[in-house]
Amino acid sequence: MVVEPSVPLDAARVVVAGLGVSGRAVVEALAGRVRELVTVDARAQDADVQGPDADDRVVAERLVAGADLVVASPGWSPGTPLLAAAAHAGVPVWSEVELAWRLRVERRGPGGEGRGPAPWLAVTGTNGKTTTVEMLASILAAAGLRTAAVGNVGTPLLTAALDAGLDVLAVELSSFQLHFTHTMSVEAGAVLNVAPDHLDWHGSLEAYAADKGRVYARAQVACVYNAADPVTEDLVRAADVVEGARAVGVTLGSPGPGQLGLVEDVLVDRAFHAPADAADRRTYAAELGTLADLAHLAPAAVGETPVPPPHVVADALAAAALARAHGVPAAAVRDGLRSFRPGAHRIEQVRRLDGVAYVDDSKATNPHAAAASLATYAPGTVVWVAGGLAKGATFDDLVARRADRLRAAVVIGVDPEPWTGALARHAPEIPVVRVDPGDTGSVMRRAVAAARGLAQPGDTVLLAPAGASMDQFGSYAERGAAFAAAVQELAE
Repeated sequence: MVVEPSVPLDAARVVVAGLGVSGRAVVEALAGRVRELVTVDARAQDADVQGPDADDRVVAERLVAGADLVVASPGWSPGTPLLAAAAHAGVPVWSEVELAWRLRVERRGPGGEGRGPAPWLAVTGTNGKTTTVEMLASILAAAGLRTAAVGNVGTPLLTAALDAGLDVLAVELSSFQLHFTHTMSVEAGAVLNVAPDHLDWHGSLEAYAADKGRVYARAQVACVYNAADPVTEDLVRAADVVEGARAVGVTLGSPGPGQLGLVEDVLVDRAFHAPADAADRRTYAAELGTLADLAHLAPAAVGETPVPPPHVVADALAAAALARAHGVPAAAVRDGLRSFRPGAHRIEQVRRLDGVAYVDDSKATNPHAAAASLATYAPGTVVWVAGGLAKGATFDDLVARRADRLRAAVVIGVDPEPWTGALARHAPEIPVVRVDPGDTGSVMRRAVAAARGLAQPGDTVLLAPAGASMDQFGSYAERGAAFAAAVQELAE
């Protein structure tokens, strides 16, 4: 149970841990609302406590001793000195998400008056969160609703929660954000999948999964889970939800009662297609769209007939389930999926050169995402550009499952051994080029040049790193941009 501040918020001394995007949104929102704000960040020059002092145990204890509340940015793990000191002293720690839930404002504008704050439709999972949330926002907009994709993508959730002009929020939540979220009650929540990731932050897969499962706590209408991932169903079973909220499965097969899925090439709804008390609700389903509505999301290298990858279809079904939980009509699901366009660095073809496709999936920052990306392509046709920060992950299962897709691999990163070791153990016949990390500025140029030398006409050079970017790049976006620039240099 969350510890509440010992004084009302307007009389509280609040410590804001971290001045990234969400931390600055917290400062802006709390300015003038609380008695005192103290900001802590090791790198921000305008922080009240900065530099080495931000990580000092004695300084942390002094800050906590006079604090009524700590609001933690997502990157701050429970073991950092400040948050550990807060836990020891019984000072409550909230995420930006928790603060947003408590400060959200009443809706106003066309039809919104008197209906309370905008409901939240929330998505978490190891992979697919951003695509699903952006699909969801597209569907909601197609239904004529004022909405935005917010949270771990784009606009900070707190900023959106204070916007009275929004009807409903499509919210992406990371496990970091959920860890310190205590009272949120979404209209509907989804866990797309759970695979090992961020174990260095959470300490174990069980703790990581438990934090993902927080999205279901106090859910009001529906808990959407992946029928192919038993962990997500277990998280639903363990959740304490509002009475009447139901479990809704998503499957790439034919859906059973209470599920959304595929019947041949048709996306169908057997959960929200009829009132719960309708006598004939088990005898029919609602058509939401077809695979043709997702054809524009198929990688160009797959073939002449565009076929959306399975993980894209699964994301679309999860987005549809959340939208249907909000009461969106079936036609809006179809229209929203048709009009959806993914963001950059997600299985994005940069160029075809000498019969070879160069594809940027820099957002595949863990093994689960890279496995889905590799599965998109035909056996023996991928020159895989991989490597980065492992974040405590291992790659044996990934390589063992997807070795059949590989023609060769090019490994970047300061520490390539987790990738090269897995390749040596499970795909010893695959040629592997290790890119010397010494000159960081030219790493991607050299990687792309090596990949070109290994690829044959009809192949795909795929940047799907399976690791974070921060060992050599500022972000996954910067890494993807470097890949695209290197390909362009080849073309020129």
